[in-house]
Amino acid sequence: MYSDPAAVGRAGGLRCRSFSVDSILLIRGDGVVAASDRVAGTMRSLERALEVLEVLELTRKPLRLSEVARRANLHVATTQRILAVLHRHRYVDQDGAGYTMGVMPLANAHAYLVSNTLANGAMPILQELAQTSGLTSAMSVRIGFYHVLVARVDGANPLRYQPPVGERMPLHVGAGRVFAASLASTELDDLLERVGEIRLATGQVLTREEFLERIRVIRQQGYALGYSERVPNASSIGSPVFNRNGELIAAVQLSGLAEDLEPAQLECYVTEVRQAAAAITGRIG
Repeated sequence: MYSDPAAVGRAGGLRCRSFSVDSILLIRGDGVVAASDRVAGTMRSLERALEVLEVLELTRKPLRLSEVARRANLHVATTQRILAVLHRHRYVDQDGAGYTMGVMPLANAHAYLVSNTLANGAMPILQELAQTSGLTSAMSVRIGFYHVLVARVDGANPLRYQPPVGERMPLHVGAGRVFAASLASTELDDLLERVGEIRLATGQVLTREEFLERIRVIRQQGYALGYSERVPNASSIGSPVFNRNGELIAAVQLSGLAEDLEPAQLECYVTEVRQAAAAITGRIG
């Protein structure tokens, strides 16, 4: 950095004044251009590309260019340029029906599963939990107002429908409420606004007060119980996983048919799930 902020040198018509890592000011005849602005523009382009990918991920069906642009809230020309780059790198596929997710995110997901400390550390514990209980064990992490399954071990009698690894699931039902219980009141308000009507798999509709009461109970007892909330006739127990600093980083879930979690067995299963969550904390350090 120049010792004198006012010092200005000349080189080929371009004058450079004092700079820092955060911002380099280039003074030309047409005004001042900040390098930080160009960096900000590059970052915004990256954010837009990620928003386009999220649109395709959540839609799960081919979309026309105009529809991708509308859902991403971008101009069509901007969306077309972004899709062209993503297509070139195989993050997006295109055919006569429109644009869909490409194969590269699958390779990225595999890299996550084989390299992530949390997912790898949890797998032996989930295997033991599934073996001892006979039920399906799983672990998920939170992303915004969703939680994503990162590991699953099927039990002796798995449910007919099992969410695949990588599936986004809501926070307001099932084991997702473990994450909902960790939200601040303003975040809970945002969640409820996004969800709108809270309808369970049974058809029951929860009021805001009923939902918040269930969250209060989860906070008090330290785990979440669910019966036919997301999937009919399915039951689950969810327990939080904390890191060494006491921060919530994941949730462990045990799931099966409703009759698998009868009151006589419930206490034992709750203990096993909570012990599994604590063991994962111990493994990841």
